[in-house]
Amino acid sequence: MQIQTFQVFCDLVETSSFSQAAEKNGVTQSAVSQQIRAIEGLYGVTLIERGKKHFAVTPEGEVFLKAARKILDSYRDIDYRLKEMRDQVAGPLHIATVYSIGFHELPPYLKLYRKQFPDVDLKVHYRRANQVYADVFDSRVDLGLVAYPQARKGIEVEPVWQDKLVLICPPKHELAKKEMVDLKELEGQRFISFEPDLPTRKAIDGILKKAGVKIKEVVEFDNIETVKRGVEIENAVSIVPSLSVQEEVEAGILAAAEIDSPDVWRPLGIIRRRTKAISPPMREMIALLKSDIESPLQMA
Repeated sequence: MQIQTFQVFCDLVETSSFSQAAEKNGVTQSAVSQQIRAIEGLYGVTLIERGKKHFAVTPEGEVFLKAARKILDSYRDIDYRLKEMRDQVAGPLHIATVYSIGFHELPPYLKLYRKQFPDVDLKVHYRRANQVYADVFDSRVDLGLVAYPQARKGIEVEPVWQDKLVLICPPKHELAKKEMVDLKELEGQRFISFEPDLPTRKAIDGILKKAGVKIKEVVEFDNIETVKRGVEIENAVSIVPSLSVQEEVEAGILAAAEIDSPDVWRPLGIIRRRTKAISPPMREMIALLKSDIESPLQMA
């Protein structure tokens, strides 16, 4: 069995599409189907349930998927270690990031990295926080960027930045003229929230609970861009990372005010799989993210 077969299967599961898996691996859709049938014939099991409108991974497929990812991980480590011996900063580098970091904190670092290391095939994937952890743990990506990073089983954390949470509202809102707000002023305010499983939502809930403040939740969204839009449409307020609304505040679309609380600093960090060898591209990206480049991000 060739190493590409394992990659084809992993890509097929990730995309749930024979055509997309074929495109990612430079083969025909028929070749993908033949490779999957060959694996199933070899082991006498069904790995994928497929139909015109149905695609599902069987329990046997899940077992094969985990094994395939481990094999690919080991195979890539050979390449990483040999390149590291030559100190060659080249090859693939995949990063998964939550939306707020990817859209607002990360861009200047990506621009500088691509300029310094043009031989690295850098790809960025935008995910929810739980998906970033899963992608790192399953070695679908090399590095992850999350807010309120947590060391989990098999995951290591390297803190890199902090950003500040601020209150936002439409420019004609009653709180729009304030430069600083007390949390008590949010009592009973219409509030646009992040979804409950997101780390920033949990932190905001904790801040409000500690202050004894109850808001009127209007709607929940899973990313920063829709939260901002919800604030505009619903004439409501929200609490978001300051850098994420810089453009809207400068354009007069939204108003922002600092929050009178010591709990508004939001830690951001890099996560990576503990057993994964650090390749030269990974090493240089980690070093760059931890460096002090000219960036709109303000450190605490």
